Amino acid sequence: MSALIDPFGRRIDYLRLSVTDRCDLRCFYCMPEGFKDFEEPAHWLTVAEIERLLGVMADMGLARVRVTGGEPLVRRGVVDIVRSIRSLPGIRDLALSTNATRLAPMAKDLHAAGVNRLNVSLDTLDAERFKQVTQGKLEKVLAGLMAAKSVGFLPIKINMVVMRGMNEADVESVLAFCIEHGFVLRLIETMPMGDTGRDAVDHYVNLQTIKQRLAERYPLIPAINPVDGAGPARYLQVAGTATQIGFITPMSEHFCGTCNRVRLAVDGTMYMCLGQEHHFSFRPLLRKGIPDDELKAALISAIGLKPERHEFQDKPEKVIRFMSMTGG
Repeated sequence: MSALIDPFGRRIDYLRLSVTDRCDLRCFYCMPEGFKDFEEPAHWLTVAEIERLLGVMADMGLARVRVTGGEPLVRRGVVDIVRSIRSLPGIRDLALSTNATRLAPMAKDLHAAGVNRLNVSLDTLDAERFKQVTQGKLEKVLAGLMAAKSVGFLPIKINMVVMRGMNEADVESVLAFCIEHGFVLRLIETMPMGDTGRDAVDHYVNLQTIKQRLAERYPLIPAINPVDGAGPARYLQVAGTATQIGFITPMSEHFCGTCNRVRLAVDGTMYMCLGQEHHFSFRPLLRKGIPDDELKAALISAIGLKPERHEFQDKPEKVIRFMSMTGG
């Protein structure tokens, strides 16, 4: 079996799969207001194409998949996609990232289809501030979260992008919410992806300062049993509770040396790094019907393009695509 190992010896066993570039919110750091340059549905990978490509990748060592978007729950048939991925031999972990606006009526089916873990974007519990950041309604997200909790998703992680002058003061209230409901809190630094991301960097907060602030107010200890996951978060735990706090710090303390992931956009383009433009298009190969051995050779070539690290600090203007186009 040929393994997915990049030029720097990192074993790639984690795929972030975008099933749509569309979203029903407009978080200003992710997708610009009025943006309409979406992929045509005819260009989206079909369920069968996704299953074939991921099946070959699983045979080469892929073990973890996170379904993302845009907002994955706006894609018709997303439960079927989840079910087909879950059926692949070798895939032992299947997660979903969502804004949860459509989660309430879908939570039970997604859980039954095999989603292990859930990440929900929630930058504030203040309804007006939530609307300012996302142009959406907070109550829909909260309803989705409560539905997910009731059907047994575990863990449920809350992803909070911390932004100076916007929601920096909301960290403690979101943490208290997580402690109340047994959720994991993950704090994320803004990244300069596309024009929206570069604008968001004006609100950049170094999470080391947030960590220090929380340590002055809460008894933080190293996480006793860090939550399972393939991502880059570094976890602490609030002593006396089960709540863990993850810090995702691509700017202040990058984690490129241990990067184990690639991203597959809805159109079949594989991006090797969130902060670089290296990519490989699989849709033409899949639609040509190439045999598995050639597909494996293409995957080895693609992984060979993976760079050593991102250049967000050195060349923030380099990445021109928006976060929603890449797969979260």
